[in-house]
Amino acid sequence: MISARSKSVCLVMASACLTFLPMGCKKAPPVTLACNAAPPAIFAGEPVTVTATAGSLSTKKNVNVIYSWSGTGVTGSGTTATVATGSLNPGSYTVKGEVKEGKKGKEGLKPGQSAECSANFTVKEFEPPTISCSASPSTLKPGDGSTITASAVSPQNRPLTYSYSAAAGTISGSGNTASFSSTGAPTGPVEVTCNVSDDKGHNASAGTSVTIVAPPPPPVVHVETLCVVSFEMDKKRPTRVDNEAKACLDEISLEMQKQPDAKAVVVGNSTADEKALPKHHRKNAKPKDIAGQRAVNAKDYLVKEKGIDPSRVTAATGTSDGKKVDNYLVPSGANFANDVQGTTPVDETTVKPEARKALPQKHHKSAATTTQQ
Repeated sequence: MISARSKSVCLVMASACLTFLPMGCKKAPPVTLACNAAPPAIFAGEPVTVTATAGSLSTKKNVNVIYSWSGTGVTGSGTTATVATGSLNPGSYTVKGEVKEGKKGKEGLKPGQSAECSANFTVKEFEPPTISCSASPSTLKPGDGSTITASAVSPQNRPLTYSYSAAAGTISGSGNTASFSSTGAPTGPVEVTCNVSDDKGHNASAGTSVTIVAPPPPPVVHVETLCVVSFEMDKKRPTRVDNEAKACLDEISLEMQKQPDAKAVVVGNSTADEKALPKHHRKNAKPKDIAGQRAVNAKDYLVKEKGIDPSRVTAATGTSDGKKVDNYLVPSGANFANDVQGTTPVDETTVKPEARKALPQKHHKSAATTTQQ
């Protein structure tokens, strides 16, 4: 049993916090402190809160309790602290906390009146962006353009910068779209690359392609065969352009007016008899160029009567056996020599057009007169 005197000694000594106490006195437990960081892993810029939980604090009214914190970017004065993580590089970080109790101004001076704790958190490396790339249209004719679209995503929504390159042609753009021009690029596939980078130096690329196809060759233009002028009717003037011939040549004139860039070739022909010399002919005589004369007369009608530019009409001779002029329309781009073979241009310096004169009046026994045109 403890005497009354011993009890009094214990109370006095306990208040003085002596380490040696008489039998029956109890020592106050030391202060404890535990810390916890939440969340334990973040990306730079995300908040971290550290909470301190103290144990065995005195409940006496005259005992003051204070907290302090330390660590990179750490601020706090009570049981919680916050960490500014915006400037932190990826890695592990420690926040330290301390609690002290005691009379105001003398906190933590005595043993057991202070405690420390630490909590760790991790700043994670930002994940790189991802990107896809597409072209519309993807098939072009030389000189045409295409819109290149880049679809990029940053897992942590970091700001992104785009750039583009092309193996041929030209490309320009700085946003998520760019304009590709195939001017100067060869036919075939052309690789286009879409690039993206974030503000943390992470990069990603994706590719697409456009195919430049050569335009189809222009359609082959051919010579058109027109009406045929016959010289069978007028036996006495076998090279004269008569009314029937005029009807055919009028049609040719209309076609040339419809196609102002087209030309005409009139090809005169003659029979074997017309090409032969008469039985009684002078030495070194040459047969008359009846085929050439027919062609020149037909051209003369088109030029003088229908107003066709003489440079648009060519007179030639052919190899057919017949009293006729074959007529051809030569559209722009057509090759007459390829489509119609066996013709020879007429030398119009020697073969001159003949005037279209009427036959002289013919008197019959009945005294009637007729005039042929």
